[in-house]
Amino acid sequence: MRTRFSFGWVTGALALAVGCSAPQAEAPPRAPAPPAVSAEPPAPPFSATFQNPGGLWLPEQVAGEAQTLKNLGLLLDPKELSDPLSGVLGAVVNIGGCSASFVSADGLIATNHHCAIAALQYNSTPAENLLRDGFLATAPSAERWTGPTGRVFVTRSLTEVTEKLRAVLASIGDDLERERALERFEKNTLAACEKDRAGVRCELKSFYGGLRYYLIEKLEIKDVRLVYAPPAGIGNYGGEIDNWRWPRHTGDFALFRAYVGKDQRPADHADANVAYKPPHHLELARKPLATGDLVIVAGYPGRTSMLAVAKEVESTVTFTYPRRLRMFDEYIAVIDRLSAADPEVKIKGTSWLRRFSNYRTKHRGELEGFERGKLLERKRTEEQSLRDFIAADPKRTAEYGTALDAIAAASAARDVSREADAALQAEILLPRVMWAATLIVRMAEERAKPDADRDPDYQERKVPDLRDELDALEKRYHPKLDQAFLTLALERVLKTPAADQTPALTLIAGKKPTSASIQKAVAKLYAGTKLMDPKRRRELFDGATSAELAQSPDPMLRLAVALRPLLRAIEERGDRFTGKLLLEEPRYMAALLAQKGGRVAPDANGTLRLSYGVVRAPADGSGRAFTVLDEVTKKNTGAEPFDAPAALLEAAKAKRFGPYLDQNLGDVPVDFLSDLQITNGNSGSATLDASGRLTGLAFDGTYDSVASDWIFLPTTRSIHVDVRYLLWTLDAVSKADWILRELGVTARVP
Repeated sequence: MRTRFSFGWVTGALALAVGCSAPQAEAPPRAPAPPAVSAEPPAPPFSATFQNPGGLWLPEQVAGEAQTLKNLGLLLDPKELSDPLSGVLGAVVNIGGCSASFVSADGLIATNHHCAIAALQYNSTPAENLLRDGFLATAPSAERWTGPTGRVFVTRSLTEVTEKLRAVLASIGDDLERERALERFEKNTLAACEKDRAGVRCELKSFYGGLRYYLIEKLEIKDVRLVYAPPAGIGNYGGEIDNWRWPRHTGDFALFRAYVGKDQRPADHADANVAYKPPHHLELARKPLATGDLVIVAGYPGRTSMLAVAKEVESTVTFTYPRRLRMFDEYIAVIDRLSAADPEVKIKGTSWLRRFSNYRTKHRGELEGFERGKLLERKRTEEQSLRDFIAADPKRTAEYGTALDAIAAASAARDVSREADAALQAEILLPRVMWAATLIVRMAEERAKPDADRDPDYQERKVPDLRDELDALEKRYHPKLDQAFLTLALERVLKTPAADQTPALTLIAGKKPTSASIQKAVAKLYAGTKLMDPKRRRELFDGATSAELAQSPDPMLRLAVALRPLLRAIEERGDRFTGKLLLEEPRYMAALLAQKGGRVAPDANGTLRLSYGVVRAPADGSGRAFTVLDEVTKKNTGAEPFDAPAALLEAAKAKRFGPYLDQNLGDVPVDFLSDLQITNGNSGSATLDASGRLTGLAFDGTYDSVASDWIFLPTTRSIHVDVRYLLWTLDAVSKADWILRELGVTARVP
């Protein structure tokens, strides 16, 4: 258990709270420096000349960064950052695709406000719009369940299984069979890991393109409840206007709690459940953060492509991102049009709108960053350098010589059908009822097989999660929005060249589709389906057979049956591509590591990672590294998205700063910049200070940093909400006294 402390930022404001262990020792005060005996100017601090190398490092790689971290001021034992189960990293968790951390002994969790959108939406109605007004539980008994899809995953163990898997794959020559062998190994390994262990979820993760594999065991907590989220005028202050921009003034924070059965084991949501007692939780920072200070982000970043080959970069630059940008523009326009006339559509469409808007801005910035950093040219140069390195040694040539060409050829073959495949998978199946029909049809197909022979995503271990997703549809579905999405998807297909059109278009809208026939077909599908009925969806998911679905009077189900062969063909093409990469990517990665001497961070894959850097102002020198409360009030217009709540404006005007005042800034800090690397999935990540205490939450990057998923540039900056702003808001704005007490805060706003 971690000791709790009150939160004070001025001398004497810190009061020690009772804990179960001694606090970590601070670095002893330094003696005054002796008088200078030389005219030489003092050397600048290490942080001033530090050039961040970037990287989302595995905990085990921290040992290689330990000296740099110490030079930057690390006070924590580096071992605490090398062990994923340590008192620090053991408090860092995954929540709903975001990162988070336990911050109390009673399972309180801190993450971003934008990671709470689904929970707020689930609990919102036009009469009680939590998305707009926020939420504060008045006591633990008033905390709101986040719905059937809410999950917290707590890592419990990691075991390398590379040798076992490579032995299985070594003798297989066919690409598809190689992928199937990996699938069998994964299913058998996960089944053994989870057998007779309720609440344990295991996963097999690949690193360095399959050069290494780890079996990861996690505790899956299924009863997650919302404790606090500020109003949108704090949590989404600045909205899409400020997204990926600096200066930023967003209070992007929210609090949840994990609940379990009385035996402290994961259990389905129930009133009788009790707060989870995590083995570790983070302390709050005890010293004010300043420019040049070391900060470390610990979280679960989703996906990066720093090690991608040149062919993959080329495909992304010329096809994937431009296509997505066109898609986002059109879907956002539909959401805006429908939301303007219907408050319920606005609630149901909020998560879609923020998702599309966020990725639209990110992809635009990435493409600009690719151009600025000459990413494609750089990748081609690096790839040629690697080829030269391989060719310089006969042994390397024998081991790695054909890998790059084989990967490029496989990628080119995959790209032949990429437009049609994307249109079906990413757009036609996007509407919630269309997705539900497809899920029901696939579940019926898989249920007829022995569990060991099923697709891994449809095995019995995954069925409860799929059922929960189906049940959650009720809170996320709106018929106007759903029907408009399907219509738009088909009209977009209609506008593509005939050779790139998915056959799904003619299956839905006839052999000679037109805009009119699309609208007529979609209207008929929605008028005839019964899948909006949650009871009917559940019955079909749990018991329907493929034969019954093929004869169903429900047109949406019959369409899903007709689409199944198309999806099966896409899946097989994808499996063959994966099978080829299973052979070639480990060879490419082994060559790259040999060339670089091993100091290469693997691309993010949803596993625990650390990145480090310093608090640093914008690279162009346009401002400082912190924003403050006064800037929030000056930016306020009273209209969305610059509509801070009256309580915040009043407290700021009265300068009721309390112990959260930063003496150097002369105000309450709001957000700060660092030069470290983050990506999607890092949202809500714990930002730690030099002592390993929580000093902020990572939530965004600047616009000229978004290309860092592919290329790390010296201009990269990440944005964090300062923990002092979180606590000031709880204290001065929301009057959340009981939460502050739980966090150990005793010094308060008067």
